[in-house]
Amino acid sequence: MAGKREKKQVQEEPTSLGQMAYSWLQAMVPVVVGVVLAFTLLGRITVVDGSSMRPTLEHGDRMLVWSLGYEPKQGDIVVLRKDFGDVSGPIVKRVIAVEGQTVRIEYETNTVYVDGQPLEEDYILEPMEQQYWQQLDEMTVPEGCIFVMGDNRNVSNDSRNPQLGAVDTRYVLGKCCLVIWPLGN
Repeated sequence: MAGKREKKQVQEEPTSLGQMAYSWLQAMVPVVVGVVLAFTLLGRITVVDGSSMRPTLEHGDRMLVWSLGYEPKQGDIVVLRKDFGDVSGPIVKRVIAVEGQTVRIEYETNTVYVDGQPLEEDYILEPMEQQYWQQLDEMTVPEGCIFVMGDNRNVSNDSRNPQLGAVDTRYVLGKCCLVIWPLGN
């Protein structure tokens, strides 16, 4: 039959192991770069080290921390990085006050005031005990800074410690969004 075309079969040449590896590498590099950029610019995973945020967060909890465009707000749980004293590595604390707000702590009544208003802190399980190094009773938070405290106040090394004091917001890595491990926390 004159109108019929013959089909040619194209045979593929076998690919070498090196070509396959190169092909996989081409596919994986953009994925790895994308993941690294996402965790660098958007957020990261941080592990809670210590008990200063109990009962809200437990030692060993793994959290997703959001970084992109984040501005600290009162009540947020943040991760910051500032070495002081014997503390190094990521620090997880609650933002008590932001720039311009005045913090006053009354240990006798177990009350923290911000701009004269007592904070509702149902996450605090026991009365605060003033430690020898906690000499701060009142502070107006400087511009560009935040005042942070742990939820487990009696073991927390936080803004009440003069070595840390008010924290420059440039040290804030981001806001804790979600505990990803263990499940259910």
